[in-house]
Amino acid sequence: QVQLVESGGGLVQAGGSLRLSCAASGIIFTRNTMGWYRQAPGKQRELVASITSGGSTNYADSVKDRFAISRDNAKKTVYLQMNSLKSEDTAVYFCNALSPFGTKNYWGQGTQVTVSS
Repeated sequence: QVQLVESGGGLVQAGGSLRLSCAASGIIFTRNTMGWYRQAPGKQRELVASITSGGSTNYADSVKDRFAISRDNAKKTVYLQMNSLKSEDTAVYFCNALSPFGTKNYWGQGTQVTVSS
């Protein structure tokens, strides 16, 4: 059974920082591209950042230079360090695991991030 369990969300003031974690089980973690997505009320889910099995990263333009994604293969965990948070970063953040060739796609349950201005 595949499980992606996010943690680390919460309420923070604008300009503050949070670190999200996503612990994976039931997948061959090292083979998966891991990603963080977010969905704000009334908006579509969007990619925030992703990291491949080889460590290559990709970021949405809106979070470049503020957010950093990383992975610890030994702990089967992916992280999202979020700095200089803005009110527009308020959303539910979801962890995603994408298998090689995109054949399987898994989601966590989401964690709420609220940035107060």
